[in-house]
Amino acid sequence: MAKFKVIVSDPENGTSKVIELEETRAAPLIGRRIGETIDGAVVDMPAYKLLIRGGSDTDGVPMRPNVHGGGRRKVILSGGAGFNPKRKGERKRKTVRGDIITDEIIQINTKIIEKPKKTVAKKP
Repeated sequence: MAKFKVIVSDPENGTSKVIELEETRAAPLIGRRIGETIDGAVVDMPAYKLLIRGGSDTDGVPMRPNVHGGGRRKVILSGGAGFNPKRKGERKRKTVRGDIITDEIIQINTKIIEKPKKTVAKKP
């Protein structure tokens, strides 16, 4: 069964934390795509909304949002996740993974996009 390390990043204060999910807790993430919004209750953060930003598999092969499917593919890259060009115009064929989360994914990167509203109690 699937076992994920979900990295939850908070862009407001620049922190992140790692949450490990196994078995039935990981099941709601399988089949999701990069760019989808998920409920924070999946990672024990109720009332939060998280945006899936990417991830990698057991061998460290990164996920790309513009490669469709859940498997590995060899594609020509000119930059972005999976390839950092050293010269202007450089392209290279690299192995990357598609944008769908499968049970072969180990790490999932997420970003907080909505936090719970803070209620201020008024004094009578």
